[in-house]
Order: sequence, then structure tokens, then C-alpha cells
Amino acid sequence: MKNKFLRLSALSAVSLLAFSEAKAQNGGSFSGDLMMNANFYQRDSAIGADNDLYNHYLSGGEGWLSLRYSNYGFTGFLRLDVFGNSNLKDPSAGTGFTGFGIGAWNISKEVKGLTITGGYIYDQVGSGIIFRSYEDRGLLIDNALKGLHLKYQLTNNITLKAFTGQQKNYFETYQPIIKGFSAEGDFQLSDNVHITPGVGAVNRTLDETSRNEIKSTVVTYDSAEIFNPVYNTYAFTGYNTLTAGDFTWYVEGAYKTHEAIYDQSGNTLVDKPGNVVFTTLGYARKGFALNITAKRTENFIMRVSPFDNAPNSGMVNWQPVTAQIRPQRLIARYTPATQDLSEKAFNANMIVSPNKNLDLNFSFTYLNTLEDVGLYREGYFEANIRSVKNFLIDVGAQYMYYNKTFYQGHGDIIKAFTPFTEITYLIDDKRSLKLQAQYMNTKQDNGSWAFASLEYAVAPKWSFALSDMYNVNPEDAAQQYKGKHFYNIFLARTQGAHRISLAYVKQVDGINCTGGVCRYEPGFSGFKVMITSSF
Repeated sequence: MKNKFLRLSALSAVSLLAFSEAKAQNGGSFSGDLMMNANFYQRDSAIGADNDLYNHYLSGGEGWLSLRYSNYGFTGFLRLDVFGNSNLKDPSAGTGFTGFGIGAWNISKEVKGLTITGGYIYDQVGSGIIFRSYEDRGLLIDNALKGLHLKYQLTNNITLKAFTGQQKNYFETYQPIIKGFSAEGDFQLSDNVHITPGVGAVNRTLDETSRNEIKSTVVTYDSAEIFNPVYNTYAFTGYNTLTAGDFTWYVEGAYKTHEAIYDQSGNTLVDKPGNVVFTTLGYARKGFALNITAKRTENFIMRVSPFDNAPNSGMVNWQPVTAQIRPQRLIARYTPATQDLSEKAFNANMIVSPNKNLDLNFSFTYLNTLEDVGLYREGYFEANIRSVKNFLIDVGAQYMYYNKTFYQGHGDIIKAFTPFTEITYLIDDKRSLKLQAQYMNTKQDNGSWAFASLEYAVAPKWSFALSDMYNVNPEDAAQQYKGKHFYNIFLARTQGAHRISLAYVKQVDGINCTGGVCRYEPGFSGFKVMITSSF
């Protein structure tokens, strides 16, 4: 381990020196960015902040340093990842994640319409239903494909892509092999009609160890449930975006051949194919916009292996999100995760702007399983008012039905009504004062909550904020949070491309969602420091 650390350090140093030397001598383009987080853990057993991070380690953090260099037609990318007792990998475990090394690198070159990239690849096919490699640092998702990627401009209207490799697993790689291909077009059919069709295919081949693990599990089942695990699974998709006048219509259909997938309802492996149909239809003109989204999903799990089923690792694909992600603190506590096994989803969103000083937003969301088990309902209204001098006023309300038993494995069906407001007073061209207030009225889970925050900003350099979240009317038998205040005191300073923020945080446990991928996170207590920079 020590030798590996030294090799990584030496390679990183050599790479940095090479980039700097090349920039100085050859006048290439050099850029980079830095992101660092530091947590100082303060034990509070009343909110669940009492694991090893709080009892022993006391501090931790993570950082990413990215460098990019372009010259002689080549583009190089290098990213260093650092984790020291980080709570990002598995917050519930409380053991901390530690590691250092090259998190990603790649080199690309364009030759007569063919772009060749080797290293860590970030890309997707269509909307991502059959393949998406991406990074989301908030949930520590980084499923880059370590391999080779080719992109060829066949004609002015047709682009071909092919890729192969193994998926990144922090500083290692998963053993199964992933291969893929896509072809996309771009055609202007008339003055008002434009289409961008595409097709794609992905193949995942299991390694011997992964297949044997599946086989050894399946042979313990009853004879009627035993099956022979396949090495290869294939996924195919066809998609198109049609723009015609004021209308925009995207549709995608995907099919996956049978393979062993993990069925959480029975806690078993089953051998099934999968399919997805996803569409969104939009209409927009002056003062009015309407968007309708629908999706049907059946057994469409795409992972490197059915045993790698953590929400933030091993994902080959990504399911488009139908329910809208809300920024309000209380509403965000019950964000529904998109489902791979069984989901019927529908959302309609309408925005009406009768004049330049008023926007009205109406939204309705309906999620069920294919067996018509109710998962999530939302009725949402929001008004943005700009008619009062020096004020920006946002008022609204949400009705929510959330099946906590299904999404989190315990609890009740939660029905909640949450009015909210955000009022910004523009003191002058630089200074502003923002007030947020929310109240969630419910008799389920922990009961009703209130949230308020006040933020003072001096553009473009300073931001100060103070917030509190309080369990107004505890309904749970244990009354876990009765009398507890969840304060957040925040200070940020921006100087050009550099930003540093400091915060004292008391955070209640709950579900953290990004882009439809969700996971449970325990309560947090302590100080947070974040530094970002670009150059």
C-alpha cells in the first residue's frame, strides 16, 4: 500500500510538472479547478450523530484537483482525488472513507473527423436509459468508464460513437466489461421542423467471479426459481427529438435482454428482461408553457453486477426523473427516487405569465408501481411576483402523498401540505436581504415542521445566512426531535474565481436525492468548510 501511494504521488507530481512545462514552452491552453470540503464533527446522539466519525476521528473531508491542457491537437485531463475520513461514501456506516490517487485522466485527439479518447470516459447514450457515465460529488457517484472512446463525424448530419472498458470503482475498477455504440442524426426537414434521431446498443459481459457468485446464490433456491446465469446482457434503445414550431417532443424506447437482477421485494435474484418507454412533450409561446412527461419502467436494472446494488456505485445507466426536484428544505425531505423495477410515472407542468411582473407555476405528479401501488402524488403551485418596487416575492404551496414504506422500507404513508414563501428585498444594486419561510403540516412520520432562513448578500463578494428547522408538532411515538433546533449559520466570501464558505450545521436525518438517485443520510452535527477555485 505504501509503495502504491508513493507511485501515485510520483506520477501525479510528474504529470503536474509536465503540464506546467508544456504550457511554458509551447504556449498551449492550460486550465484547472479545485474543490475541497472539510467537516469537523460535533457529537449529538439525540439526532444520530454519534458514530466513529463523531466519537473518534472528529474531522474529515475530501478534495478534487482537476487539470486540463490542450496543445498540438491533443487534449489532456487529470484529476486528483483525496479522501480523509470522508462521510460521503456511506454516511450511515460512520466509518469514514480514506484514499488518495488519480481519480480520472484521459487524452484525446481529433484526426479528420475521428475523435479518439483513452482513459476515463464520461458520456451517455440518449437520455441515459441504457448507458450513462457521470460524476455527482454530492452523492460520491463517479461511474466513469475506464477504456477507449471513439467519435466519428460520418457526415454533417450523422455522428457515430463507440466505446469499451470497465467501470470505475473509486480507485479500482469493476471486472465486468462494458461495450457500446450509438448513431445520432441532426436533420432540418423544413423551416419549422427539426429532428435529432438516434439508436444505441450496450453490452455488459460478466467476469467469471461475478457469474459464479450469481450461480452459487441461485442454486440455493427452490427448483422452480433456479436459472442459468448468462455472461452477456444486451440493451437497445431508439430515441428522437422532434421540434415543430412551438412544440418539442422527445420519445425513447429501450429493451434489455434477460439477466439476473436483484428483486428487493423478495430479496432474491430473478432472471428477467426489461423495458422502458419515456417521453416528454413541450409547448411554449409568449406568456405560456406546458410540459408533459411520462415514463413506464419494468425490470430495467443496468448494473455491473446484481450484487453491486448500492445507490451510488455500480450503475451502468441512469433513469430519467419524472417527479420535479424541489429546492424547498422541507419539501426536499420527501423526494421520490426513480424506480428501476416497476414504475408508472406522469408529470404535467404549466407556466402562465399574464404580464412581465407575474409568473404562475402549476404542477401535478403521479407515480405508481405497475401493480398500481400508490407511490407519490404532488400538487404544486407557485407564484413569482415582481410588481412591488425593490421586492421579489415568491409564494406557493405543495400537497404531497409519499409512500415512505416503499421508498425507505419503513414508516407510514405521508400526507403533507406545505405552504412556503421567499421574499427578496433589493436594498441597492449590490445588497439584498432574503427571507424564506416554510411550514409542513402532517400527522405522519415526525409530524409537522417549520423552517425559516434569513440571508444578507453583498454582491459579488459576501453572503451571510442563518436558518432554523424545528419539529413543531411531533407525532412519532419516540418524539425523537422534540425541542430540537436544527440551526445553520453560513458565511461565504467570493474573490474572483475563488470562493470559501464556512457553516455551522445541525441537520436532521433524511433522504438526499440528486437527479433521481437517492440515499438515506443520518443527522449531521458540526462545522463545514468548502473551498472552490478555478484557474
